[in-house]
Amino acid sequence: MGIAIKRVCEPATKQDGFRVLVDRLWPRGISKAKAHIDLWLQDIAPSTALRRWFAHDPARWKTFCARYRAELREKPELLVLLKERAEHGPITLLYSARDVRFNQAVALSGILKKRPTRISSGCRTRS
Repeated sequence: MGIAIKRVCEPATKQDGFRVLVDRLWPRGISKAKAHIDLWLQDIAPSTALRRWFAHDPARWKTFCARYRAELREKPELLVLLKERAEHGPITLLYSARDVRFNQAVALSGILKKRPTRISSGCRTRS
């Protein structure tokens, strides 16, 4: 399964395949034309409350991942959509956060790369 992660401000390339924005809010300063996004999947992003609580604090990463997984359990159809898309070619999860190590696209990628029965354990601690 070809799943990549990329900041939305980075130039689009052919290797990106299907480009999916996984942010709840549209990135500031990026036009829709410039972003080259195939799908904006707002509902797969962490809730506003979780996003604000996390605030990209590495000390909260493990708890963020657990809470995000719990939120995603309520939206299995969105995970299936992305997994099916990845089976047909590469997909790139796009995010706008400045933090390249601790963000929802990293967590979501880990979840998607797990087998369907193990969705609940996809997020790992990053070093």
